[in-house]
Amino acid sequence: MNLSELFIRRPVMTVLLNLSIVVAGILAYRYIPIAALPSYNTPVISVNANLPGASPETMATSVALPLEKQFATIPGLSVISSSNTLGNTSLTLEFDQNRNIDAASVDVQAALLRAQRSLPIDMTSPPSYRKVNPADAPVLFIALTSPSLSLAELTNFAEHLISPSLSTLEGVAQVNIFGIKRYAVRIRVMPDALAARNLTLDDLSTAIRTSNANTPVGTLDGDKQTLTLTANKQLQSAQEFANLVVSNKGGQVVRLRDVANVEDSYEQVKTSANFNGESSITLAIQRQSDANTVKVVDSIKAALPGFKAQLPASVNMNLVNDRSVSIRDALHDVNLTLLFTIFLVVLVIFLFLRRMVATLIPTLSLPVSLVGAISLLWGFGYTLDNISLLGLTLAVGLVVDDAIVMLENIMRHVENGEEPFKAALQGSREVGFTIISISTSLIAVFIPIFFMPGVIGQLFHEFAVIVSLAIVASAFVSLTLVPMLASRFLKNEHEMA
Repeated sequence: MNLSELFIRRPVMTVLLNLSIVVAGILAYRYIPIAALPSYNTPVISVNANLPGASPETMATSVALPLEKQFATIPGLSVISSSNTLGNTSLTLEFDQNRNIDAASVDVQAALLRAQRSLPIDMTSPPSYRKVNPADAPVLFIALTSPSLSLAELTNFAEHLISPSLSTLEGVAQVNIFGIKRYAVRIRVMPDALAARNLTLDDLSTAIRTSNANTPVGTLDGDKQTLTLTANKQLQSAQEFANLVVSNKGGQVVRLRDVANVEDSYEQVKTSANFNGESSITLAIQRQSDANTVKVVDSIKAALPGFKAQLPASVNMNLVNDRSVSIRDALHDVNLTLLFTIFLVVLVIFLFLRRMVATLIPTLSLPVSLVGAISLLWGFGYTLDNISLLGLTLAVGLVVDDAIVMLENIMRHVENGEEPFKAALQGSREVGFTIISISTSLIAVFIPIFFMPGVIGQLFHEFAVIVSLAIVASAFVSLTLVPMLASRFLKNEHEMA
């Protein structure tokens, strides 16, 4: 049985078939996601809980412990680690490698709901969770600075203008804001003044809470309509809080400023973000797992002029850590390496074959094999990154082997005096299954990488995939295009004379 006979006898079909592989690869190159590293989802979930003012010991016993008890009932959970700081608890949940991350997140959400009743009443915001992917580093940072506006105003612009708009862009997964400085009024109680007026901290807390509410106070029912009454008594500045009456015993009015220092401040004063030594509000943009990093960054940069038109002139938007620059540079370097590798391979083939036509035939198999591997890579949902390009560079020396084996055997028959057409039929029949066995053995070398466990195994999984796909494409080209070209363009010694 000759696997190549049909392709040798039908040159137009063979050329069109291989040409379609090249076209598919070129189209795939335009749409395949480009990133620095492969995208992979590890079954890790991070849980965060905040209780302002609580000590690390309180966070560990009152927050972390109830959560850990509920998380321990989740199936497939291998490791629970927690870190407790002032007012914050961070838990990391590591699941078994075969655990589905989406199903695990549902179990985590259910555990958080069960633990809600065991958490402190003073916890105003419930614990939050998110799936963690080590490959999901931010693709771009935007630092907002201004010499005239306060950090609270910059935070307002970042939270209500820039972040929502960027989140709607194609390929953007989420926008995190660092150094948030939301406006808040800070009240520092003077214990001596409080004790002198026979007041307690609970009295002060109750007075502040009841005087700064925004709730309905009742309804008016009429014959034709019903009205809901609201009284917005919320205070907006430190001066308004300072004038707040906290006690009126025996006709003696005690205001907040009499027992406490009231000042305009921020919710968080122990965290900050800086850009070149200047306080800033920093936005970190993360891409979706299947998005093209370069295109995402380009779309963000295209949206920046619209933001600048809406922001005050004093606000500066500084781009930091642009991941697309390093990716472009890496792709450029790898492409140069790839071209140089192809040149060396072609040079070695020419030095041994010493025939221009015989050198060009396996050389044509290189682009078809590599471009075909890219099209298959896109079809299987992988990305073009440093790992896959490393595999392509390594595959250059592998994909040409099948073509050389096929060509050498055909040339042996041509040199023995056979016609090129008959030599192609005879030579391809002899080594057809040999090429299949060679390709199969080469792919078998990468089987351990396919099933390598852990993060390293997932990282290099794409490397094994791209090399295997290139070998498959090379075997196809060697069984179709190479014998067809050899049957039409090789000449024996008598014809050359």
